[in-house]
Amino acid sequence: MAWNEWESLKSAKAAASPGGGGSGGGGGARGDLVAHQDDLGAVGHEAFVLHRALSRQADISGAGLDRSGACSTSQAAVSLKSHHFAMGPALGTTVTVWTAQLKHLLQACAHISNHLDHTKASHAQDDAKVRTKIRGIVAPDTPVSRLTEYFK
Repeated sequence: MAWNEWESLKSAKAAASPGGGGSGGGGGARGDLVAHQDDLGAVGHEAFVLHRALSRQADISGAGLDRSGACSTSQAAVSLKSHHFAMGPALGTTVTVWTAQLKHLLQACAHISNHLDHTKASHAQDDAKVRTKIRGIVAPDTPVSRLTEYFK
């Protein structure tokens, strides 16, 4: 999404909200996007839960493996193809596409979960550094005017 698209969406949202000057998507005074740690944690957790469920329940290419490592669906595709049923090659293609799409979806879930976990940890470390820095600057004998130097 281009920046101008984002700005036009924010403007449209503000105009559509009651009072015309609403807060946009995140509740900020200017309609900025806001994500809280709890929100990120919930999204990351749901991505993890989805990854785990998909890994356990959606892998048709690993179901019913024979000695050669072919799954039951692939075995059915080969059998149907050997009996000249058009369904055989179609079923084989289905297994191939399903497996590829499942791998992509699992990778996306893992990426989302891991990225949000990393983001939360990184921001927590940044917050701790800022607190430490501010505590070092704000000593009992430091005048308030000294603090304004850091905001210029």
